[in-house]
Amino acid sequence: MRFAKILVLVAAVAALAMMLGAGAGTRFEFWNYRTGIAMLGWATWTGIAAAVLAAILIVVSSLGRWRSSRTLPIAALALALAAIAPPLLLLAKAKSVPPIHDITTDMVDPPVFVALMPARAAAPNGAAYGGESVAKQQREAYPDIKPLMSKDAPSAETQRAADVARALGWEVVATDPVTGRVEATATTGWFGFKDDIVVRVRPEAAGGSRVDVRSMSRVGRSDIGANAARIREFLARLA
Repeated sequence: MRFAKILVLVAAVAALAMMLGAGAGTRFEFWNYRTGIAMLGWATWTGIAAAVLAAILIVVSSLGRWRSSRTLPIAALALALAAIAPPLLLLAKAKSVPPIHDITTDMVDPPVFVALMPARAAAPNGAAYGGESVAKQQREAYPDIKPLMSKDAPSAETQRAADVARALGWEVVATDPVTGRVEATATTGWFGFKDDIVVRVRPEAAGGSRVDVRSMSRVGRSDIGANAARIREFLARLA
């Protein structure tokens, strides 16, 4: 019985280590993101198995002839749940949003990358917009993602956009007040994924300016809602 308890505890520890290491190893480029995602899957299944077995051992350890200490299986259950909670939450989030990774306030004429084009060209997701298929999914999932209308002149609004981008912790790669363009890169917290943002500021006929934003992940089919959330926060701060 004690051997079984130790084995389950080891499995739970391994699951937690894989879950934590999946993001850290990807972020520090010990392996590519596909390996990190695969590790997250392994951690989930290992954690589920460890949690089920730990729960069984807790019950068995409470019964007559098998009664014994439940410390190890309880610890294993806690570690296993800690290992599987983040991946399951991510999975639930992924299922609640469309499998897209390119969000923009202008789906007819999306802002284009210039300074970041070499990085985009080298990335698996490229730089091309997905067209009406992506636009339809965005409209249904994120109807609130719209351009920002400002009373400020384009040059002033462009500078404000660059300042807000820096305040959000983005790496501003280019700022061009003449053409009204700001380009930046945001790094996600856990896996360290790189998402690129381009802000386009154009003059309005009646005065003031219109601000459009595009946020696009370099890797992954789905961004799990990250790009839409980033645009919302940016525009809220800029408004």
